[in-house]
Amino acid sequence: MAPRRKKVYEGKAKILYEGTEPGTLIQYFKDDATAFNAQKKAVVEGKGVLNNRLSEFFMNGLTNIGVPNHFIRRVNMREQLIRQVEIVPLEVIVRNFAAGSLSKRLGIEEGTLLPRPIVEYSFKNDELGDPMVSEEYIIAFGWATQQDLDDIVSLALRVNDFLSGVFYGVGIKLIDFKIEIGRIWDNDYMRLIVADEISPDSCRLWDVKTGQKLDKDVFRRDLGNLTDAYTEVARRLGLMPANATAIHKPTVIN
Repeated sequence: MAPRRKKVYEGKAKILYEGTEPGTLIQYFKDDATAFNAQKKAVVEGKGVLNNRLSEFFMNGLTNIGVPNHFIRRVNMREQLIRQVEIVPLEVIVRNFAAGSLSKRLGIEEGTLLPRPIVEYSFKNDELGDPMVSEEYIIAFGWATQQDLDDIVSLALRVNDFLSGVFYGVGIKLIDFKIEIGRIWDNDYMRLIVADEISPDSCRLWDVKTGQKLDKDVFRRDLGNLTDAYTEVARRLGLMPANATAIHKPTVIN
């Protein structure tokens, strides 16, 4: 990292610095892994490098099919240049199969195919544990308008179609994922675009044949080495050599 850069924001997995061009930021991917609202933490060597490369791949893919997003270019192994946006304070969750909190809430067995993709929202607030919120709350509290929500659902389902197809083509089932949405202005015209990242940190990914988990649930549930899982995803997508393996073990932080 370059010295004396101004830090704009630091989250659990990324740091944002002032960008090199007006209206841009540098997004730095950390090796930190967290789960259960940061109650479980570890440093997983190489995770940031993998997520940077994977997010670049997916954002470029979205650009190629006309889905607007904040990605401009990858700068180095851990950093990418992105457009500065005003983040809508919501996590937008798309579910194709039951898993995680949905299974717990409704008693549906994990892996059950849902009747259709379900879009949910949680309020971005770590102190509150990112609680689920309804459209009624979102509109009442002014986080987004009804038109915004219509546009957000449209974006989220287009991302879902793209990701589902890409993953299925390499033998991976997209169980669910979350994205964030940002506002940008072109003169007086406001647009909503996909922001944050798309990586195994923000997706649930299962092997189509075996059901093996290839996402952050490996860390949440102590199912093996997280870097191995992310490396396998990158390998299948052609972003790493076919014989690539990861041997690093996580350093757990008490």
